[in-house]
Amino acid sequence: MTTTVIDLYPSRGATEVAVPRQDPVVWGSPDAPGPFSATDLQGFERDGFAAVDRLLTDDEVAVYRRELERLVADPAIRADERSVVEPASQEIRSVFEVHRISEVFAELVRDERVVGRARQILGSDVYVHQSRINVKPGFGASGFYWHSDFETWHAEDGLPQMRTVSVSIALTENHDTNGGLMIMPGSHRTFLGCAGSTPKDNYKKSLQMQDAGTPSDEALTEMASEYGIKLFTGRAGSATWFDCNCMHGSGDNITPFPRSNVFIVFNSVENEAVEPFAAPVRRPDFIGARDFTPVR
Repeated sequence: MTTTVIDLYPSRGATEVAVPRQDPVVWGSPDAPGPFSATDLQGFERDGFAAVDRLLTDDEVAVYRRELERLVADPAIRADERSVVEPASQEIRSVFEVHRISEVFAELVRDERVVGRARQILGSDVYVHQSRINVKPGFGASGFYWHSDFETWHAEDGLPQMRTVSVSIALTENHDTNGGLMIMPGSHRTFLGCAGSTPKDNYKKSLQMQDAGTPSDEALTEMASEYGIKLFTGRAGSATWFDCNCMHGSGDNITPFPRSNVFIVFNSVENEAVEPFAAPVRRPDFIGARDFTPVR
C-alpha cells in the first residue's frame, strides 16, 4: 500500500510563490524539561533562532578544533566524496557526515546540551539529517547565498514538514567582519517556493555555489525590509540554533581571521524523509540521511 504525502510547500515551479507556514515552530511543550528555558523557547518561536553564548568550554573548543584540523589535513578525507573543495583556493570548504567519520564529533551530537535542545524544539526523538564541519579560512573564502534550508531539504531530500532544526557551533571567534551567519528574524513563518526546476545531481554544484532554490532579489528585498537582518557574532564555543525555514546566509571572509564551525541538523523521527518533492533523484545519504535511527 502506497501512502500519499501531501505537498504543503510547493517549490521549483514556473513562478516564485510565498506560502504561510503550515507547521508549528516549537513542537514540544514549553515547560518540558531540558537545557532551554521556557523563555528561550518563546524567543525561538518568535524569532526562529536562539543563541547560546557558552555552549562549550574553552577546553572543549580546543578538542573539537584539533579534530577539525586533523580531518582537513587528512588526504583520505580530502579524496572522500563527502568533502567539498573551495573552487578558487582548492582548500576544503566542508566535510559532510562528520558524525560518522569522527567519533569526537559523534560524541558532540550525543551531548545532552546539543541533542536535548533539539528534542525540546521538535517534541520527539530526533535523528541526524545532516552534519558537517565548515571551514572558512581568511583571505577570500566564499560565503553562502541567502536561502531557506527547508526549501532544499523539502524539494531535494523529501522532508515533508518543517520539523527540523539546525545548530551552528563556533570553533573560532565570529567577528562582525569574517563572514558570520546572518538570519532574517521572523522569516521562518513564510515559506518561499523558488522558481525554476532542479537539475539532476544539483548537489554537486549547489554545495559550492547555490543556484536552484535561491530567492529572487525582489523577494529578498521585501523580506529584509519586513524582518531586518541579524548578524551573529561571538566567542568560540557559542552556538546558534535556528529553524529550518529561516532565510539565512553568510558573506565572504576577506579578513585574515578564519571562521570554522560544526553544523548539525536534527530532524524529528516523526518527519522521516520520503521521495523528493521537486527533484528527479534523491541527494546522497551523506547529505540527506535515510537512516532514521534516533540519537541516543
